[in-house]
Amino acid sequence: MNLESLASMRELDSRVGDGLHVRLWWDESNGNVWVSVLDTRSGDAPSIEVAEGQRPLDVFHHPFAYAPHEHIEAINAYAA
Repeated sequence: MNLESLASMRELDSRVGDGLHVRLWWDESNGNVWVSVLDTRSGDAPSIEVAEGQRPLDVFHHPFAYAPHEHIEAINAYAA
């Protein structure tokens, strides 16, 4: 990622709980919105792109409902 891309990223919201740090991001240069999730216990840090037609706050509040299947398997394996 280049410096120009980093400069256009804006954090819109953030929350922390139960070992997870969830952040809602917007890239003003291209309009993309995504949610990043840092699991401080396992170090897993998936990013979930908010697809067209999805509501960004829904993805922010329920990121694992929108996460790719492989991220969910990794987190479930750690929790077991």
